[in-house]
Amino acid sequence: MTFYKKFSPFYNLALFYFVVSFILRIVLFFHPITQTSFTILESLKIFSLGLISDFFVFIVASVFLWLYLIFISNSKYSKPSGYIILGFFAIVFIYTASGKSIFDEYGGALPRIVLIFIGIKMALFALLLFLPKLRDKIRFWLFAFVIFLYVLLILQNGLSEYFFWNEFGVKYNFIAVNYLIYTNEVIGNIMQSYPVIPLFSVLFLVTGIVTYFILKHSKNYISDIPTLSEKIKITVIYLGLFLISIIAIPTLSKTENSKNVFVNELQSNGLYKFYLAFQNNKLDYFKFYKTLPNKEAYTILKQQFPDISGQNTFRNIMGDSLENHKNVVLITIESYSAEFMKSYGNQQNITPFLDSLAQKSLQFTNLYAAGNRTVRGLEAVTLCLPPTAGESVVKREDNKNKFSTGAIFKQKGYNVKFMYGGDAFFDNMQDFYSGNGYQIVDKSSFSPEEITFSNVWGVCDEDMYNKAIKVMNTEAKENKPFFNHIMTVSNHRPFTYPNNKIDIPGDIKSRDGGVKYTDYALRKFFEMAKKQPWFKNTVFVIVADHCASSAGKTELPLDKYRIPGFIYRPNEKPAKFSKLMSQIDLMPTLFGLLHFNYESKFFGQDVFKGDYKPRAFIATYQDLGLIKDNVLTILSPKQQVKQFSLTLDSKSGISPEFQIDYNEKCLKTQRKDLINETISFYQTASDMLKYKKYQK
Repeated sequence: MTFYKKFSPFYNLALFYFVVSFILRIVLFFHPITQTSFTILESLKIFSLGLISDFFVFIVASVFLWLYLIFISNSKYSKPSGYIILGFFAIVFIYTASGKSIFDEYGGALPRIVLIFIGIKMALFALLLFLPKLRDKIRFWLFAFVIFLYVLLILQNGLSEYFFWNEFGVKYNFIAVNYLIYTNEVIGNIMQSYPVIPLFSVLFLVTGIVTYFILKHSKNYISDIPTLSEKIKITVIYLGLFLISIIAIPTLSKTENSKNVFVNELQSNGLYKFYLAFQNNKLDYFKFYKTLPNKEAYTILKQQFPDISGQNTFRNIMGDSLENHKNVVLITIESYSAEFMKSYGNQQNITPFLDSLAQKSLQFTNLYAAGNRTVRGLEAVTLCLPPTAGESVVKREDNKNKFSTGAIFKQKGYNVKFMYGGDAFFDNMQDFYSGNGYQIVDKSSFSPEEITFSNVWGVCDEDMYNKAIKVMNTEAKENKPFFNHIMTVSNHRPFTYPNNKIDIPGDIKSRDGGVKYTDYALRKFFEMAKKQPWFKNTVFVIVADHCASSAGKTELPLDKYRIPGFIYRPNEKPAKFSKLMSQIDLMPTLFGLLHFNYESKFFGQDVFKGDYKPRAFIATYQDLGLIKDNVLTILSPKQQVKQFSLTLDSKSGISPEFQIDYNEKCLKTQRKDLINETISFYQTASDMLKYKKYQK
């Protein structure tokens, strides 16, 4: 038999992987979320370099296939070697089951997983050893299972990449790594968002068909098992390609350098992107980003905060009149882009209540979310500091006893609570908020009769608001003001909510429906709140946690960070504040409106103070941006800095203060002052957290 046919399991699976990757790129290339056009050269780059990257990634991913195939033989079952090997498996199995193995030092599920793996290996080896007449059949079905598993994983990965793109407009990133941690919520979300049974039925059917054809052209490997010398040749060739691939994969990733982010994302390999996201979930600012001498960074920061001294942000905030200890209800709305509202150009009438409430409120028309995930929004309104590199502080181990908005309210004698309709364990919210002095009211606090509708994320917003009213009625009797932070859940895929509430049925799983139901539930909440004796003495702060989508042609597309935000004060005159501001400024501005006197470490500022200099922070987990003077400055790992000039792309029929679309073009001559200011903000914030200067 020709030697190259010994590689048939590899090249047949590789061909299938390339076909799936090519089809996936075509689908994503023309996907509605891919909001750009491509030149011929960009298209060639996407598909040619993408295919080469796929080849090398497949080589690395097939390491388990190589290990499996290389140990297929008949000689190991001869006497006495077969019995010796089986005895070895038995000893290892007993050692692992003893509870005193090296695996037990790591704890968790690892010892159980290793025990199951060794047990299966031992059982299969015993079958092949003691049933020599059935050995060929057993080996064939084991071989078929391995091929089936590879085909299934290739198809499953293709589907996962598609659905991830459908949600975020990128290949796997840090969010995908997080999803592996919260399997209950993620699997539940998938189950409720997509037709899982038909989808997986088709998936397994296609997997079976493809496996049949690959087996048909690859079974020669087990019908004529390679000799020892052939296995050595196979190993030398494979390991050579493996070593080349380890060098080639990161080298090819450096060619993902287009100014159009979609080109880079489509060119990239999803599996390698997942690996990078897993590796980079913790980013040390001082190791990966451009820095200044620390003293200089704090000196530049002092230009923003003239009253600070030393290497921190500590300063005294003085109110301009008597403190007003009104109740405060902060509502952070899940995934609520500014573009959903009528004032920002939406014509679908999906936010009728918020549109009307905004006209009665202090409205911040030029407000930007700090990040593109809920934990970033919660961090922004709770800690009021820029979004530092890597994971949000909410999810870090060192996330307790921070200087927070809750801490300020507690100093003023408030009851402080965080309310969430889901399980507060998700995204580490319970650990973060309880560790910073908040009482938690989440789904576990609900009695069965308080839940009329729920999905994987938790109870519907109406149920959460009903519960909140009950809690606040109880608090109002304690003769203490209350601060309650409510996080909504209904405007999240699968976008299911009670039927017969709005004119979009809850079971069609529509984003517009999720937005409109969220608006409807808010209206119901205010209708109930107005009937309570504490209502007129309460300030309501309403803001989105982040936008519905973060996908765009650039690293940080401005329209994907613009969010609605306003403060409603019963019997107060409405107003608009149209200067540029950040999500981290919202609560310090509220403290200013309440005339609070307090010692502050916040990076966020009262935007009505005379020394406020308009700017906004927007970021992913690794790209850190500052908007100022119509320039977007972005700091990225490997000490990279980019700057874009921002030119308004006005849309007719929208007032100037509500325009959200900007053209971002590379700045021909860099603004060194803005680069240093951006570094100053993010470096000092990272320094404050790293050296525990941001404790309360």
